[in-house]
Amino acid sequence: MSKNIEYFYTHASPWTYLGSVRIHELAKAAGATITYRPVNLGKIFPLSGGLPLGKRAEQRKRYRMFELKRWRDHLGVDITLEPAFFPVDDTNGNRMVIAADKQGLDTGKLSNAILRAVWVEEKNVADEDTLIAVANAQGMDGTALLAAGKSAEIGDLYDAYTREGIDRQVFGAPTYIYKGEPFWGQDRLDFVERALARD
Repeated sequence: MSKNIEYFYTHASPWTYLGSVRIHELAKAAGATITYRPVNLGKIFPLSGGLPLGKRAEQRKRYRMFELKRWRDHLGVDITLEPAFFPVDDTNGNRMVIAADKQGLDTGKLSNAILRAVWVEEKNVADEDTLIAVANAQGMDGTALLAAGKSAEIGDLYDAYTREGIDRQVFGAPTYIYKGEPFWGQDRLDFVERALARD
């Protein structure tokens, strides 16, 4: 029986970045595939009671920073806690990843590179030339992917993935769904691993 993890996420999330390498390692170890679902979290948040970072209460923003530092140290990963370009519009990046996926390219490789560009390299992924360079560095045709990502077809898919996330009760990023069971946050990856091991 095949194993598949549905992966709802956005590149503008540090939590997605913190789990980005591990979800791929878990899937590979378990012989599972990943269904990529970049979504527009700006459309999901208002429906679920969530708030963008700038509108959250100060005590929540303060605690978020403690948690980011804890997870950075626990995982031993590089992360810029307050990158120069954040908040950032990751729409084009999300859509490029969808385009890459539809072309059968290494979706995870591109997605992780965009995440690293935001959260380690402090690059502005709202800038088209930056996105093209990131994709080119992965051995892909960044110019063609950007153009494909801007197409009506990919735009419709991006909207459809966002609606799917809403319909599936997704309220934050990253959310992993395995056999209909949601796991919200990179800190739930141990539970994803256990679920995969049961099958």
